[in-house]
Amino acid sequence: MPGGIFDPEKIKKNIALLEEKTLKPDFWQDRKKAEEVLTRLKKYRSRLEPWSRLSSESSELNDLFELALEENDESLEAEITGNLIKLEERYSELNLLEVLGRESDSCSAFLTIHSGAGGTEACDWVSMLLRMYSRWADQHGHKTEIVDLLEAEGGIKSVTAEVTGEYAYGYLKAEIGIHRLVRISPFDSSSRRHTSFASVFCSPVIDETIEVEIKTDDLRIDTYRAAGAGGQHVNKTDSAVRITHFPSGIVVQCQNERSQFQNKTRAMKILRSRLYEYYLEQRESERAEREKEKKEISWGNQIRSYVFQPYTMVKDHRTNYETGNIQAVMDGALDPFMQEYLKQAQTGRK
Repeated sequence: MPGGIFDPEKIKKNIALLEEKTLKPDFWQDRKKAEEVLTRLKKYRSRLEPWSRLSSESSELNDLFELALEENDESLEAEITGNLIKLEERYSELNLLEVLGRESDSCSAFLTIHSGAGGTEACDWVSMLLRMYSRWADQHGHKTEIVDLLEAEGGIKSVTAEVTGEYAYGYLKAEIGIHRLVRISPFDSSSRRHTSFASVFCSPVIDETIEVEIKTDDLRIDTYRAAGAGGQHVNKTDSAVRITHFPSGIVVQCQNERSQFQNKTRAMKILRSRLYEYYLEQRESERAEREKEKKEISWGNQIRSYVFQPYTMVKDHRTNYETGNIQAVMDGALDPFMQEYLKQAQTGRK
């Protein structure tokens, strides 16, 4: 069983206490509190049950192994070996989830990508990264919805998407930083090799059970006409919303909803998400470390390089993990990079 903060007996006790609350006659009198209890109960169960199944299957495999030894039955060797490999893989996956022990790690995520040095090429690079993360989300059963999009010649200047799914933020936070692309530019008639950059940042989509203080006097809310191709509604009214939070300097915006009210609601949701991270970093004295990752979007600051020519390679400069199968990565095969980063983060905390 895993070490660290995982305590199965404590989790079982919490499950029992929450289940006891659901049996009370007045449980549904306060619907909001009842839903909060059920959400917490679901989280505890989803954390304990995979380990319980793994423990049960390990015992069954051990029984099969002892039976094979008693009867000297070599025909079971392949089955036992195959099942053991599968159990080891699942153990590694579950143990990795224990690294994601922060309250926000299990949340959905707001993912923001900005173009950097590289002009038109960099805007195309943002489009490529958005596709890559959308494919990764699809493979994990997550939903991706564009919240704010600023188009530019050749691609996207900046984009914010909401990735909805369990542990989306826990994994995507491994992607925060500068991503560098090297390839023969399709926009260069001389077919020269170009280097371009984009920054990736994400924050958790926090639910109402997590309190974040936002004072009205600390906000400035601006409305403006949305940009982009849009439809009949876009560009005809000042429906886009930009919110500035003075104490932190955080600015968020939303223009993809159909009304000003909807855009304001979504923008406030993003602001709560960003402020949660901001205050958490202050409490944990991690802000200086995070600022190192939010450097100028240009040469020398990248966390990962994607090289299409003269050879194919994707390399993470933090962990030195690399692969030559760049097409698989661009199609969303990001788990090995995320896992290596999280493992390194776990080692750094020990």
